[in-house]
Amino acid sequence: MNKRKKKGKSHSTRPARRTTPPWVKYTPEEVENLVITLARKGYPPSMIGIILRDQYGIPLVKQVTGKKICQILKEHGLAPSIPEDLANLIKRAIRIRKHLEEHPKDYHSRRGLQLVEAKIARLVKYYKREGVLPPHWEYKVERISIFG
Repeated sequence: MNKRKKKGKSHSTRPARRTTPPWVKYTPEEVENLVITLARKGYPPSMIGIILRDQYGIPLVKQVTGKKICQILKEHGLAPSIPEDLANLIKRAIRIRKHLEEHPKDYHSRRGLQLVEAKIARLVKYYKREGVLPPHWEYKVERISIFG
């Protein structure tokens, strides 16, 4: 979603294999149970993936179970109501708005808020098209105080 100049390639790459790596000693049922217990503790899907990678040695849940973390959470009724990336952008917009209330002359932050809200609009349009969000869902400034 970065509309600006591309800067570097410093990110991790996905493993090339699609099968379970030989060092993973967990069965698909055990991995699903781990995902469910971590979700019940309040961890978001991205954090669940990081915990499984770092503490349990599971590189990708999809390689082991054949399902993504969000699919597992959706099957068990633990999926978040709005996608995690959209929720994080909304929280960022709230923080910037709060900052702008205290510092109304901060034009750089005002521009940053415009960029974040443009990202939110693009994501909302995408998620409505894919059926993740209901068609009548809107991002309204008055309503976003629920997240903060």
